[in-house]
Amino acid sequence: MTPFHLHNKTVLITGASSGIGKQTAIDIAGMGARVVLTARNKERLTETFQDLPEGDHQMIVADILIPEDRERLIAQLPQLDGVVNSAGVVNPFPIRFISQEKIDETLNINYEAPLLLMAGITKNKKLNKNASVVFMSSISGQHPHKGGVMYSSSKAAIESLSKVFALEHYHLGIRSNCISPAMVKTEMYDEAEKGMSKESMDKHIEQYPLGVGTPQDVSHAIIFLLSDASKWITGINLRLDGGYLLEAK
Repeated sequence: MTPFHLHNKTVLITGASSGIGKQTAIDIAGMGARVVLTARNKERLTETFQDLPEGDHQMIVADILIPEDRERLIAQLPQLDGVVNSAGVVNPFPIRFISQEKIDETLNINYEAPLLLMAGITKNKKLNKNASVVFMSSISGQHPHKGGVMYSSSKAAIESLSKVFALEHYHLGIRSNCISPAMVKTEMYDEAEKGMSKESMDKHIEQYPLGVGTPQDVSHAIIFLLSDASKWITGINLRLDGGYLLEAK
């Protein structure tokens, strides 16, 4: 059997109600895994759950930033062979407009939520030996842009978190890696498109030799990192940018 399969693995996916998280959940289940979905929006999470192929899957509605929700989520989790931390937000603001509220809006979801979740999961020993954890970063973490002070900072923090997690858990065979996509056609892409002129958007897209990515481009990379095919990989940041940084000025 190919080492890329996910049979007999149970994987938790956060942010599974939309975008990359939703596609990842569907594709992981399609590779034979049992998936546990979580997100705040019950209606949209249910839509994802209904799109899954048949299997012993689980859906848990929870806001990870609410302690009671997080504790309830962790208590209901089965033993896990993988975790995909895919929940995130983009709140672009120039530095001069940054406030404590705006800092909290981004850091709470993009950094604190996955950190607190993984702290609870490890404290409660929910990860099996040889499990794989994937954190969602962005090329903005290492290649920031104007107006991206909070988003870029939160993603840089996630990359450090992933490496520290790898260092603290390798003795258990548990791996931790980051995925850093560039522009992907999700709801965030649609919002960016609304905020830019067609000329500006077209000019930006031209900088992608392989074109703008799709959620499935990202989910396939995540599947690789969850599978036994990547069992000798930990602590890396896998960039998915369609060649963007080859052309970016």
